[in-house]
Amino acid sequence: MAKPKLKTKKANRPAIVWFRRDLRLSDHSPLLAAIKTGHPVIPIYINDTISPEIVRYGAASKWWLHQSLTMLEKSLQQKGSQLILRQGPAVDVLHDLIKQTDATGIYFHHSVLNGEQQIENDLARLCKKLEIDCKRFKGELLFNPADIKTVSGTPYKVFTPFWRACLTSEQPSVPKAAPEHIPAPDAWPESENLNEWQLCPLKPDWASQFKEYWTPGERGALLAAEIFINKAMDDYQTNRDYPHIDGTSRLSPHLQFGEISIKTLWHKSFAADKESPGAATYRKELGWREFSYHLLHHWPNIVDEPFQEKFRAFNWQGSKLHLKAWQQGQTGYPLIDAAMRQLWQTGWMHNRLRMIVGSFLVKNLQLHWHEGRDWFFETLLDADLANNTAGWQWVAGTGADAAPYFRIFNPVTQSEKFDKKGGFIRNYLPELANLPDKYIHDPSNAPTDVLEKAGVILGQTYPKAIVDLKQTREQALKAYAELKDKTN
Repeated sequence: MAKPKLKTKKANRPAIVWFRRDLRLSDHSPLLAAIKTGHPVIPIYINDTISPEIVRYGAASKWWLHQSLTMLEKSLQQKGSQLILRQGPAVDVLHDLIKQTDATGIYFHHSVLNGEQQIENDLARLCKKLEIDCKRFKGELLFNPADIKTVSGTPYKVFTPFWRACLTSEQPSVPKAAPEHIPAPDAWPESENLNEWQLCPLKPDWASQFKEYWTPGERGALLAAEIFINKAMDDYQTNRDYPHIDGTSRLSPHLQFGEISIKTLWHKSFAADKESPGAATYRKELGWREFSYHLLHHWPNIVDEPFQEKFRAFNWQGSKLHLKAWQQGQTGYPLIDAAMRQLWQTGWMHNRLRMIVGSFLVKNLQLHWHEGRDWFFETLLDADLANNTAGWQWVAGTGADAAPYFRIFNPVTQSEKFDKKGGFIRNYLPELANLPDKYIHDPSNAPTDVLEKAGVILGQTYPKAIVDLKQTREQALKAYAELKDKTN
């Protein structure tokens, strides 16, 4: 049975603002444009678990989504508004809301992802048929992937010339402030209960500890940005490589849900210190996010298929037991294990460690990069589709502008270089806390008396190394050489 149409005076017909990966009020062009029409505004978020084109969220990201929607609802209430929650195919839900409210139009941020663009186009055709407005606005990225092309008019496949082209193109506009007030409709349509969406884990509640590390929502995002810019950005170019130093922005989960716009971060970095090497390095890291979306926009099949065609023939092998050990931080290589436990405990992993654990999975353990992609998708709070895909293709050597397959990160030497005193390892592997700095990076090679004194029993209190680094490196290089022979 169709829902009854709300009684609305013609002059008070509402405008619908469709919130997507933009869960904020500041620098929100669709919201500001809807308010500018003079019509009441109905904000809506749709939990579309049906349409195949919609980007999905993993388990950890669902937890964040719940918190972020809760904070967005509070922010809207402070502006005199509400957040309507609905589930179902996005176009069907919006069609139903249009009919129910006699809306004048729909306003939303445009997605650069091909599947979601299909939904936008379907919505645009519906609005045209109903003779109402369908207004799309840029805002997901700094630069539109369709506008950044080579001299020959093709998409970029290498980061450095891509980023050079971005920096010489029209620069991002200045972000706009949040509205002072949002006009409400005469009557509010029904909204679903967020708790009934069951986005948060219950039995067991493995996400309970996340609140110790994170403050989801726009206010938390703006605070995190200010802390990073004022305290860490100047030294970002050096400190970002050391996991025991709080030298990164930790803004990636906030960015994934659009709690802060990337334009805001861009302009804040210039306002802080335009000439700072740290600020320039940080903007370049934002550029890698742009490049990931650029690749996914132009080559949407890279979510599952290797960017480099030759790797379709690669013989991935690996052991499910090794995969489980990697997931649980039980490989016998402390930096790998500490990183994987950081991921489970906090929902996040330091960027350099993502490269190291990724290299270990695909090269030393010979497991398909899909295994790592899927685990990160479920456990990362910032499991952004473009970044996660491009990151795994990069580390596996299968992607555009990727690290060559024969580049293999040694977790022991990386640990000795970037966690010299073992502070990061001791934080997440307390069972190794009493080992001397000299041996904490590779307990398997520590003398028996040193292990005994530290209370470490390999195979009991801490696992023995599950593979030999030298041997598996040689096997990986051999597999790559065989692939070259096949594809030449």
